Amino acid sequence: MPTQDAMTPDPRTALPSIDRLLRHADAAALAAGHGRQRVVAALRAELADLRAAGGAAPGDAALLAGCARRLAAGAAPSLVPVLNLTGTVNHTNLGRALWSQRAADAAYGAMRGAANLEFDLDRGARGARDSHTERLLCDLTGAEAATVVNNNAAAVLLMLNTLAQGREVIVSRGELVEIGGAFRVPDVMRGAGARLREVGTTNRTHRHDYAGAIGPDTAALMKVHASNYAIRGFTAEVPQADLAALAAGHGLPFLIDLGSGSLLRLAQFGLPDEPTVRQAIADGADVVSFSGDKLLGGPQCGILVGKRELIDRMRANPLKRALRVDKVIIAGLEATLRACADTDLARREIPTLRLLTRPLAEIAACAERLHPAVAAALAGVAEVAVIPCRSQIGSGAQPVDLLDSRGLAITPRADGPSASAIARMFRQLPLPVIGRIHQGAFILDLRCLEDEGPFLAQLGHLGAGR
Repeated sequence: MPTQDAMTPDPRTALPSIDRLLRHADAAALAAGHGRQRVVAALRAELADLRAAGGAAPGDAALLAGCARRLAAGAAPSLVPVLNLTGTVNHTNLGRALWSQRAADAAYGAMRGAANLEFDLDRGARGARDSHTERLLCDLTGAEAATVVNNNAAAVLLMLNTLAQGREVIVSRGELVEIGGAFRVPDVMRGAGARLREVGTTNRTHRHDYAGAIGPDTAALMKVHASNYAIRGFTAEVPQADLAALAAGHGLPFLIDLGSGSLLRLAQFGLPDEPTVRQAIADGADVVSFSGDKLLGGPQCGILVGKRELIDRMRANPLKRALRVDKVIIAGLEATLRACADTDLARREIPTLRLLTRPLAEIAACAERLHPAVAAALAGVAEVAVIPCRSQIGSGAQPVDLLDSRGLAITPRADGPSASAIARMFRQLPLPVIGRIHQGAFILDLRCLEDEGPFLAQLGHLGAGR
């Protein structure tokens, strides 16, 4: 005689078929948004989980709702917008420079359709992709020619591989910098096939150090701008113009890796000054490399400007094709360069300049407006206060000079979550908010918060993390 358990129907046998579920109106809506194949895969996964659990079959609508949740989770992008309230304007880990609206519109137009990337509209024949930015770069820097690759490390790599492969490049020991991600100038030189010849000491290098190192195997003299650190005190370095004259006297090119690559004098905006590309060219540099997404405030790219004969040699290097940028970057860069041609326009349109020159009174007023709402959202959890703080440019620019700013200090209560837990609560908001932890408090530097609406609208979600 069969047991009671044997007589109990297995609930898994009541699970609906995939075909039946696909005929449901909700399945049709899911297929329209995600594609039929993804919906089928998600339904199979839902049914497999139910079989493994051995539970009763839900209704078709409930099962499809689970499928919808599964599809939504799988479709969520990994790269999402965040609010950068760290106090670092060009934050490497948060995407560096924000594009201007003009640059973003130009890039969107380029990516949405065909463009004359390498097509000369006048001649009706093949053109060069550098043609869209070269004239602008030459006008802004005083150089004879220009080319663009995908970042400044690539620019240095292409420059050294073209001009110094298998030979020595003389660099001051105090300029052997390490850039983000543990990439070092000596490593880039080695990858380019050039040999590093260090001269001088960490803090002092003189003209005679360079002169004494020049020999038959020397390919170039090179200066690397210390854009992400500073040496203070008993120091000495050789002026660019002197090194250019020394190199020219020996028939050698003088190369400068300017890194942050300012096209405008920052002092005119009331900011700590930074060497400009134009000054480097005027001082006699034969080639200058710099970034498009640091002080220039445009898309990530590496720019090379200088003597036409040397730039043309780099264009002919097979590495140039491997390192070239696409139409989207070129469109964004062109728009950014056009804004740089007018100081007032640049300050108004380029987010990096606008945020760096944002008046302190405006930032302080923002802090006072936000303080009550943040304090109310964290009542019983933390104390919130308006504080003075210091912002920095970031991304290898002005490593020492800081800018006065205002922010909110969120200090945990003794019986509440830690500063790290509060930081996590802000990161888990629909529009993640990234700040910094300092002396046991979570700090929100408000220099980069121009639109307060999205920040305020989501403060109610903070309670969900408690």
